[in-house]
Amino acid sequence: MKQRLTKKEYLFVASLLFGLVFGAGNLIFPASMGQRAGMEMLPALVGFCITGVGLPLLGIAAISITASDSLSAIGNRVGRRFSLLFTCALYLCIGPLFAIPRTATVSFQVGILPFVAPPLHDVLLLVFTALFFSVVLFFSLRPSGILIWVGKVLNPLFLFFLAVMIVAALREPMGSVWTMPPAGAYAENAFFTGLLEGYNTMDVLAALAYGSILVASIRRLGLSSPAGLSYSTIVSGSLSTLLMALIYLALTYVGAQSRAVCGIDANGGDVLAHIAAHYFGAYGGILLGITITCACLKTAIGLVTACASTFAVLFPRSFSYTKYTVLFSVFSFAISNVGLSRIIAYSLPVLYFLYPVAIVLIALCLIEGLIGYHRPLYVWSIVGTSAAAFFDFLHALPPALQNAAAWTPALCTAGEALPLASLGMGWVVPTLIGLSVGTLICAWQKAHSY
Repeated sequence: MKQRLTKKEYLFVASLLFGLVFGAGNLIFPASMGQRAGMEMLPALVGFCITGVGLPLLGIAAISITASDSLSAIGNRVGRRFSLLFTCALYLCIGPLFAIPRTATVSFQVGILPFVAPPLHDVLLLVFTALFFSVVLFFSLRPSGILIWVGKVLNPLFLFFLAVMIVAALREPMGSVWTMPPAGAYAENAFFTGLLEGYNTMDVLAALAYGSILVASIRRLGLSSPAGLSYSTIVSGSLSTLLMALIYLALTYVGAQSRAVCGIDANGGDVLAHIAAHYFGAYGGILLGITITCACLKTAIGLVTACASTFAVLFPRSFSYTKYTVLFSVFSFAISNVGLSRIIAYSLPVLYFLYPVAIVLIALCLIEGLIGYHRPLYVWSIVGTSAAAFFDFLHALPPALQNAAAWTPALCTAGEALPLASLGMGWVVPTLIGLSVGTLICAWQKAHSY
């Protein structure tokens, strides 16, 4: 029986995961973070990599350890209702609500916006996103071969041009990183601000959604033993996330030094567009825009396919895969036209709720690998996390939505009273309390089972 993958197979699986996970958010947020963090880019980057690299790797490990074949199977450890709600919320978040529309707006921001006059922006965004999602819909209705071909061509192409940009930045810096004072929240606590910024990549959510695909791919390569699957999954995941960490370092550094020329841009799409124009001029900027657009197309096709497949399984009596594909593509097209900055602003509250729940779910899966499955640990830990994360959700809402209900400000104030809330970690203590309650219940059940 085969116990380990070959080196070539490890690289293949790592490339598969990188192609599935690495999308628009992975490009724009490190560059924007570097621009705002300035001389505090290193602590910000460490925090960013914890939530953007380390936690996704742990998520992949959790899936392999528990031998789960889907996100629903992990959620069922808490309960069926929770599993359904959490799975729907996660796929909608990494799908038509935020991540899929973001692939189109980032492509437009980098590839089209720098070359057209402001009065044409809205019209061209509408035309571009219509074409973008027409292509996404066409290939999503015909899943399989196109993703493999695009992944094999576009991943190396993107990495090549990114490497060219980094080399240019190292040879001819736009400015000194270490003379740029941190701006905004990075001036107060760069590490925790970077930690929360890592939520925006949605990589932990993507790791939970795609981890089962990774495990299934390794099984097809001939591994079947739990130990072999876990080892190979973690090694492949480590290679993929290491590459991501190196890219984050490069983008953060280039973003930080770009501030000397560009100032502070509104979002990461603008940062990348200005950097490309500075080093490559118009032709280089166009080529980089085409490369990023194609890479984002690959990600969008994968996300639409994954979301449509998942909802077709969860709700087989509602719509078919084809109808879900059309629905998600049209809905994503509509959302993408609100603009990149608004998509980011409205995605933050949802991420502040889902991320703590996902992190705790991953931690519980890892604990299960050590002590076995105990449902009270899952239930009470998630109850504590969800209650506290709801306060973070309310606090992150845009002001217009916060003021829509009279009780929202009072709840936000109550949430600020939680320990570590000022650092965005108000869910930690309630989670530990829930875990303690679950442990006591497990001990009581064990004592009364004889």
